[in-house]
Amino acid sequence: MAFDEMMNADNVPREPYQSYHEWYSSQDPAHLKAKTRDAENIFRRTGITFAVYGHADSSEKLIPFDIVPRIISGREWRKLAQGIEQRVIALNAFLDDIYHKQEIIRAGRIPRELIEKNDAFLPEMIGFSPPGGVYTHIVGTDIVRTGEDQFYVLEDNARTPSGVSYMLENRETMMQMFPELFQANKVQRVEDYPFLLRQSLASLAPPGCKGKPRVAVLTPGIYNSAYYEHSFLADMMGVELVEGSDLRVIDGKVKMRTTRGYEAIDVLYRRVDDDFLDPLTFRPDSCLGVPGIMDVYRSGNITIANAPGTGISDDKAIYSYMPEIVEFYTGSKPLLQNVPTWRCSEPDSLKYVLDNIADLVIKEVHGSGGYGMLVGPTASKKEREAFAEKLRAKPGNYIAQPTLSLSTVPIFVDKGIAPRHVDLRPYVLVSDKVRIIPGGLTRVALKKGSLVVNSSQGGGTKDTWVLED
Repeated sequence: MAFDEMMNADNVPREPYQSYHEWYSSQDPAHLKAKTRDAENIFRRTGITFAVYGHADSSEKLIPFDIVPRIISGREWRKLAQGIEQRVIALNAFLDDIYHKQEIIRAGRIPRELIEKNDAFLPEMIGFSPPGGVYTHIVGTDIVRTGEDQFYVLEDNARTPSGVSYMLENRETMMQMFPELFQANKVQRVEDYPFLLRQSLASLAPPGCKGKPRVAVLTPGIYNSAYYEHSFLADMMGVELVEGSDLRVIDGKVKMRTTRGYEAIDVLYRRVDDDFLDPLTFRPDSCLGVPGIMDVYRSGNITIANAPGTGISDDKAIYSYMPEIVEFYTGSKPLLQNVPTWRCSEPDSLKYVLDNIADLVIKEVHGSGGYGMLVGPTASKKEREAFAEKLRAKPGNYIAQPTLSLSTVPIFVDKGIAPRHVDLRPYVLVSDKVRIIPGGLTRVALKKGSLVVNSSQGGGTKDTWVLED
């Protein structure tokens, strides 16, 4: 039986939901149905969409939004935030170490080949320290819950974590539609995120920066699935949104084309993957990046957030070593646990996974968005057999995990409310300190019984409230 975050076993609302439940019980269902339609219209007018790659219908899709908030108490949040901060500090230390002294490898805590043969490891970053020593400027840590005090980290997103625009738009929509709820409940703010993001990025401008740092957001362009978010964040921060074709290297600086000529950029918040960042260093066929930007970066004339090469820290094979990584760099046991993980590259683990494939979730080590995975309990026998062949052919490409009983929160349906499984992606900003936005993006599986919450796989989102004490 999944842990229900709203109602306890006696069908009494848990403390964080008591005020909301009292309000909900007094509402006319027809009124709430109308509010659901209003929310959809707001999202449609605002243009909050995403694209799904590989679909015959490549049109922009509206992400489903649920009007019932997910509510977390201040006590629960403090526990989560402490664990997330510890983890992010360890990830940054790990990245600094593997690109410098590699002490964790020499100590035998992580196999050398797991680093050096990893596509996300960039030899170009060896020996280089980014401005302020920060690699992971923006992190999205995916959290799942299985009980009252049982939280697990599902994965670390340290490359170019997305979804924060939905967090902000969800909150704005809820405040617009239900102002009375925010008067009755002391909900911690998330609206400051764009200001804090710009402040955090500007504080890590390269040493040679004079005056107020110029920040820009680098997007792959309008055909990228997260283009709405790139545009939204640039607008909210009051900075330029640029594509690779707007930038060029002049006199050892990355400069942006403006009506006044080319002007230098100090900090580039890039939403372009490493491979496409610099055609002179990585993929020569890339039209998305800036030729020569890596030379400017290594010479200390620009800050790139997140730093190139951070992707290795959210690789799912590396994830399986996170308890060792946290302890190695912080000297303490992890406050937040990993989901138990089998590395299919290890013969004994592979045998176990193949023998128990019907009970496990199997993921590609470089996969994201819910693609390239098998949910054993819901897959057909034919699907499991086909996946087993993939496993035998390239075992190092996969990890496996037990099927967790994810917690549920209510969503609004035609007949009232019904429980659905959720995860949570809190957003973390790293500069001279670690800031964790109180809440994050709650993703919800809209289909009854489904454990897949990704928007690309039919999931939706809801506002996440962290209450003040």
